[in-house]
Amino acid sequence: MKRILIDCDPGIDDALAITLAHGSSQVEIIGITTVGGNVSLAKTTENALRLREFLGFPEVPVVPGSAGALLRPRIDAAEVHGDSGLGQVRLPAPTLPPADGHAVDFIIDTLASAPGEISLVAIGPLTNVALAVRKEPRIVDWAREFVILGGSYTRGNYSPAAEFNIVADPEAAAIVFAAGWTVTMIGLDVSRTALATTAVVDRMRQMGRLGADLLVPCAEFYGMVTADDGPAIHDACAIAYLIDPTLIEIQQAVVEVETAGRFTSGMTVVDFHLRDRAPNALVGTAIDTRRFWDLMLGAYERIAATMA
Repeated sequence: MKRILIDCDPGIDDALAITLAHGSSQVEIIGITTVGGNVSLAKTTENALRLREFLGFPEVPVVPGSAGALLRPRIDAAEVHGDSGLGQVRLPAPTLPPADGHAVDFIIDTLASAPGEISLVAIGPLTNVALAVRKEPRIVDWAREFVILGGSYTRGNYSPAAEFNIVADPEAAAIVFAAGWTVTMIGLDVSRTALATTAVVDRMRQMGRLGADLLVPCAEFYGMVTADDGPAIHDACAIAYLIDPTLIEIQQAVVEVETAGRFTSGMTVVDFHLRDRAPNALVGTAIDTRRFWDLMLGAYERIAATMA
């Protein structure tokens, strides 16, 4: 079983991604670190704590990290995720506190404890990971693999050029891509095709308390659900890749992050034509959506079967 450390900013799609990881028999969550992103750090941490107890893995530490970007004013996506970050979802208040310490140190210590064995996945802004790389550069060798949900080689969603997780802290993203490891970048080119259609949401409705209290409110808050269209479930694509890499087509590339452009700040500049350069990234280009949803819904059904 693959052990994973999730750095996140819950967030509706973060919640669905964490639920996928918990429901999978192929991965084990060994820690969750939080960052300010979709909503404030206080709210992303609160949401992670609520999810941990609702889903039933209270032994997994939740460690708060960076509240905002390295150099820029904080931006958020509350207009997409709602003021709480979880739309209309109303989970019980947590009874357990976050772990002591800071996410940056937790990332370093966790990877150092088992070099080459733990996969790091970041599904929010990359501030915590950038600070960890700067504080302890050896984590790039200690991580079994490093996967992000972020960026794009065709378009943005926060701006025409930039995806939210990258533009929320472009300087941090630039540090991460230049750190000397291979970044597996699952971006909008993949995730915007993972749509929660009517057929998907109807299966969620059959999942008892899990479906009624979490899955369906998450899916329906994002946007209109129809037979052929629906909201994209972005962050879960990165977790799905960790579970089954064959779901997503991958291509080597050199990726750099634009930090100075007037119209392109936060853009991931992806060059698939390597020439004499070594790639620093594996970039997702397509996903098998049928198999993706089979994986997602199967994991959700396993959790639903255990919930009263």
